[in-house]
Amino acid sequence: MFFLSAQFGTEAGPDLCRILRWAKHFSYGDIMNFDNGFEPFEQDDQTNPWSSAEQKAMKAFALYEDGQMNEALVAMNEALEINPANDRWHFNKALTLDAMNRFDEAITELKLALELNPNDIETLNCLAVDYTRSGQYDIALDAFEQIEKLDPNFEPCYCNRIITYTEMGHYELAEQMFYLAQQLNENCPLCFYNIGNMFFIRGNYEKAAWCWKRTASLEPSHPQINYRIAQACWNTGDKDMARRHFIEELKTNPGDIDVVFDFGIFLLHSGNISAAAEKFNRILETSPDFAPAVFCMGEIELNRQNFPTAEHYYRRTMDLDDRLAGPRFRLGQMAFAMGNKADAFNLLCRELELDIDQPEVLTSIGLIMMKLSQVDYATHCFLKVSEIDPTNGANYLHLAEALALRGEDEDSQQFLDYAVELEPENFALVKQAAKISLRLGNLKNAALILSQCPDDKQDLSFMMLQLAIRFGLLRDEIKQRFSYLLKRFRRR
Repeated sequence: MFFLSAQFGTEAGPDLCRILRWAKHFSYGDIMNFDNGFEPFEQDDQTNPWSSAEQKAMKAFALYEDGQMNEALVAMNEALEINPANDRWHFNKALTLDAMNRFDEAITELKLALELNPNDIETLNCLAVDYTRSGQYDIALDAFEQIEKLDPNFEPCYCNRIITYTEMGHYELAEQMFYLAQQLNENCPLCFYNIGNMFFIRGNYEKAAWCWKRTASLEPSHPQINYRIAQACWNTGDKDMARRHFIEELKTNPGDIDVVFDFGIFLLHSGNISAAAEKFNRILETSPDFAPAVFCMGEIELNRQNFPTAEHYYRRTMDLDDRLAGPRFRLGQMAFAMGNKADAFNLLCRELELDIDQPEVLTSIGLIMMKLSQVDYATHCFLKVSEIDPTNGANYLHLAEALALRGEDEDSQQFLDYAVELEPENFALVKQAAKISLRLGNLKNAALILSQCPDDKQDLSFMMLQLAIRFGLLRDEIKQRFSYLLKRFRRR
């Protein structure tokens, strides 16, 4: 089991709700038009500050288009120092800040633009988008509704609201926005992209894949679209199609670290360890401090049983990112295996402080804590698993055992019964539940648990028979079954 089975890249969470659309591109204001045959004459910036401001705005635009956001922001600030009353320049500065993920500052600029031009729909749309990006959903919805009142045919206000409602968990309203947007533009690639997001988050991967393929057909150059299709296909179990779309994405974006990394994770879980290692090493060649890739190299070395090398990668990961889940867990496992109980306990406690939410990791930590006689920590782990995966019968068995060690026998027995109720066909679990019931002194309950096993599970049936003979039971149907078993065993 590789630790990163659900940690990175395989889920389409809020990050997928970030490619948003607004109609207005970067605008540098009302620049003089020289298409009438006249050439511009040389001007002194000191005697004509407005011309200087426009030139700085034009420079900012060129830098923005070239991806030099810091330099674009400096030039835009210089233009605004000369003429702060240009709403388009505040808008442009907001777009630049958005490109730098500085959404709170972008919101401030958009508000300044609206003070100068209160009913500009595109500025309102950008403001609503940035409120969504910063998690201020109610205010975002207010802005979208204001747009709808000003122009009910402005399709982006419905398209972008799909994202807002998706992030709020209001999936039916997200679908409603999709259908409203479709009435205005049935071939909007971003609408299909955004609603695909919603389906992915809800676990409907087939519909997500269909929507994203529709986006790809409408806009083949849509950012990371093959990557998203690969994720959806991966989750439906269509690994061949997932691999194909990963490769297709890397043809157009070979340097996209997110795609390369997630493809590496995909290869890990497909068993292609060498190819996965090549992907992680490719990332580290250009981004040696990318902690998740360093951690994955530790996973690969652990899989190869190169423990000193794995430990080196895990400790390097901790140096790069002390909040990344995983390395303490692995080092704790290794310390426990080597008999270093104190180190194992400290490392695992530090891992739990990161508020991890992977059931398999929490279960592993809980079981180690049981062996370290840290029953309270073990109970915490199993209780958290029950919140994440409430139908995991094996987890309730672990929880029952931990509670029994704490002396909470009644609660322990309740969780044993619930574990068996959830997984009655898991006969290893049933047998273990009966053994714990016996340790608790609930002899009749142990026999009742075992009575659920079919006759062909002879070892379990024989345990039940021994209990019946030794302690006796009152329920008629169980007595009848014991009678049948007695006859069967006497014939042997």
